[in-house]
Amino acid sequence: MLSRHLFERALLGLHPAPVASPWNLEQLADLLPAEPLRPAAVLVGLREHGSGTTVLLTRRQDALRHHAGQISFPGGRVDLADAGPLAAAIRETEEEVGLPARSIEPLGWLDPYATITGFHVYPLVARIDHEHPLHPNADEVAEAFEVPLDFLLDPASARDVAMEWRGRTRLLVEFQWREHRIWGATAAMLVNLRERLQAASPR
Repeated sequence: MLSRHLFERALLGLHPAPVASPWNLEQLADLLPAEPLRPAAVLVGLREHGSGTTVLLTRRQDALRHHAGQISFPGGRVDLADAGPLAAAIRETEEEVGLPARSIEPLGWLDPYATITGFHVYPLVARIDHEHPLHPNADEVAEAFEVPLDFLLDPASARDVAMEWRGRTRLLVEFQWREHRIWGATAAMLVNLRERLQAASPR
C-alpha cells in the first residue's frame, strides 16, 4: 500500500490546478482542431482493499459522442458552473458512478494532458472510500471496474502500439487487463502516474 506522503511528493499540489500546458501538446500540434482546447477533468480514483490498492476505471457507453466504448476514468468537461477542474472531476464522478464528494479525498494532480478530440484534461488523483458502493449511470457508463495499482505501475504491463490517425503513425501505450484494453489518454495518464511515483520513491 503506497503512503500518502509518497503521493504528496509525487503529485502536483491541489491548489491551484496546474497552469502548465499539456505535456503532450507538441506531439499533437498538427492533429488538434483549430479552436482552443476545452477544459476537462478526470478522477484517477484509488481504492484501498485488504488485498491492495486498485484504480477505478469505466467503460463508456457505445452511443456517446466522445470516446465511445473506450476505457476511461470518470470525468468530463469543466462546466461554467464548476468552481474549477477539481470540482468538475468530483461532480462528474458522482454523476457517472454514484460516488458522492464525501467519499473522495483529493491528493493532487498529474500533468495536464491534451486529447486529439480537443480537450485539455486535468487528472485529479484521489483516494476513494472502498466501502462506498458504485452505482454506474447507465446513460454514460457501460461498466465500472477496478485494476490493481501494482499491475499498472509495473513497466512490463505496458506495451507500445503503433496506430494510424489522419495519415500519420502515432505510438501509443496500452495495457491489457483481462478483457479490457486500456489505451490512449487513459493509458498515458497511468504512465504519467507511474513515472511520478517512481521519481518520488526513495532510492
